[in-house]
Amino acid sequence: MEWLNFWWLIFPFSGVIAAGVKGAVSWSDRRADRRLERYRIKHETKAAMAQAKGRAQVDAAEVRQELARAVADHDAVDTRWFEYETDLSTILDFPMMVDMREPLTVDFHKAKRRADLLRPDGPEQVDGVEEYRDAVHAYAAAFDVAEQEAHRRRRGDFSPIEQERLAKAQRLLAVALDGAATGPERQQAYQRARSELDGLIDLPRPATVALERQVRAALER
Repeated sequence: MEWLNFWWLIFPFSGVIAAGVKGAVSWSDRRADRRLERYRIKHETKAAMAQAKGRAQVDAAEVRQELARAVADHDAVDTRWFEYETDLSTILDFPMMVDMREPLTVDFHKAKRRADLLRPDGPEQVDGVEEYRDAVHAYAAAFDVAEQEAHRRRRGDFSPIEQERLAKAQRLLAVALDGAATGPERQQAYQRARSELDGLIDLPRPATVALERQVRAALER
């Protein structure tokens, strides 16, 4: 047959066919590799996003816990201060706590104002928590220092005559707060106490307002 005259062409064509098959297999392998690589990248991306989301949730929870601790510390120091601010008898025992001529007292009140200013509006406001926490720590430290010094000095910064006026004012305030006294007696005692304290110390407004309300209520009765 005539085609047998070209039998020698089988070998070159078989090489081409083999190369084509090999190339097809190689292309299929690369395609499979690319598919696996895309799957791996997609899987790793999802895993990384899940981990990041988990870390963000943990971080947010930790920030909220830090905020809650700072608010609790802030309230605790406020409670200690309010015991002075609302009790005139205690203030007369430790007048340095309201004496704005004292640097330690000024430092304490400045630290309080800063902590109050930075206090978040609610538990979900997590911006600036570190700054607020540091301000609360400074407030607590300044209060501790001022309180310790006030307790050490007591009325020692006042002359004997001034100390007697403070003691007298304290006795008069006790009468003004005495529910057994009549309205006029309580009012007179309060006015005399204010007179004794005039020029000595500035009484905290919350305490004077509360006392004046009590005296007014006694007069109305």
